[in-house]
Amino acid sequence: MRYFVVDAFAGAPFGGNPAGVVLLEGNSTFPDDSLMTSIAAELRYSETAFVQQDGPAEFTVRYFTPCGEVDLCGHATIATFSVLRDEGIIPEGTVCLNHTLAGDLEVIAGKEIMMQMAAPQVIGKPLDAGRLYRIMMPGGGQGNLSGSGNALVPEIVSTGLPDIIMPVCSLEELQALAPDMDALAHLSRELEVVGVHAFALSDDGYTAHVRNFAPLYGIPEESATGTSNAALTYYLYRHGMVQSVGGCRFMQGEAMGRPSVVATQLRPEGSVYVGGNSYILASGELRVG
Repeated sequence: MRYFVVDAFAGAPFGGNPAGVVLLEGNSTFPDDSLMTSIAAELRYSETAFVQQDGPAEFTVRYFTPCGEVDLCGHATIATFSVLRDEGIIPEGTVCLNHTLAGDLEVIAGKEIMMQMAAPQVIGKPLDAGRLYRIMMPGGGQGNLSGSGNALVPEIVSTGLPDIIMPVCSLEELQALAPDMDALAHLSRELEVVGVHAFALSDDGYTAHVRNFAPLYGIPEESATGTSNAALTYYLYRHGMVQSVGGCRFMQGEAMGRPSVVATQLRPEGSVYVGGNSYILASGELRVG
């Protein structure tokens, strides 16, 4: 099996969010889940994508963290289709079908990779905002942004993976977040979410600056998350902060020294696309199995 190390949502090395990509050879089927989990743990990235080619522009992709499988991963998908394009497996501009556990999704392999996310939905589980902010801001703080005349509050939103979308009122407050990771992992398990995607609106050319925390899955902080920023796009649309036509740009990873630019687009029919650049940093052969 060939593997690649890819910095997704970056145009140069050592930016964005690194992911592993493993290409299955020929008509190979997926290895055992335990082996894929072990490979993901060995590569040590937050997600590793395992790719099976089903047709000229049709693929099945499965996503593993060092702890186990997840239904979908945005940055690993951007990394995967960048590899397929740059290795000549698909021509630039190909519209691909990506079979995932979150559903069948379209990916456009242009100069930037743009991927369709699962249909956005708000998950109406009871969410104690006070408890959430105490976990995320042990020193105190709250989200009091305004949208459509109403205070924005945390909500669970999914475009393939459920996340708590959490507003904070300033970039300074966003930068000061210092979650209690054990408490956040417990809350995430309780609410059956991946983690928390916190944001502060911006007037510096980006729609918002964001930070993402998923300790339940062994990820204290992530530098670029496609699914979470797609969910945030839908959240902002619901609250009248963005329009249904046009794009958003989110800056993530600054606190980690890995600045990432994630582009999203909410289309008139309601689907959300996420995209960006990638840089293939390394490749090699896995000698397992």
